[in-house]
Amino acid sequence: MPVITPEVEAEVTKKWEENPMRKPRLVKVTVNVSVGSDFERLKKISSVLEELTGQKPSFRKAKKTIKEFGIRRGEPIATAITLRKNRAVEFLRKALDAVGYRLKASSFDDNGNVCFGIEEHIRIPGVKYDPEIGIFGMDVCITIERPGYRVMRRRRARSSIPRRHRVNKLEAMILLKRLFNVEIVES
Repeated sequence: MPVITPEVEAEVTKKWEENPMRKPRLVKVTVNVSVGSDFERLKKISSVLEELTGQKPSFRKAKKTIKEFGIRRGEPIATAITLRKNRAVEFLRKALDAVGYRLKASSFDDNGNVCFGIEEHIRIPGVKYDPEIGIFGMDVCITIERPGYRVMRRRRARSSIPRRHRVNKLEAMILLKRLFNVEIVES
């Protein structure tokens, strides 16, 4: 695991200031809640998510039948939502508050993405317990990229992103530490 010392952090931020194309940014936040075969509960959960984020979530269907869990192919089993720009930052502040602004170092991958779970949705500030819905957990995934990643996704003249331009684990940790004052703990 990379160690974030003040010297390392200063060196990385100096590189960001020298070249604005090197500074990573928060691209999107994806929230996923999976409950299984209970569609009525899934509808209620999606309304809570819509209230939390200000955006309508989409339902995800099962790809295959699993008899042990009572899930059939094509049946809605989860709800997901993708947040960008200001909505992503606002929701991320609430979600990080629910986990105490602490993330495990193992939650970061080598491409600068971060995923963490919230075990109980009622830990998020401003959410009240509703006995009709119960308690559910959610997965929150943060995608961090540098400017210029569009060349990888565009339709015409598509190209690959070189390794030196990709966000690494250390840079993602430093970015979240600077933006949200997140504490990185050993796993």
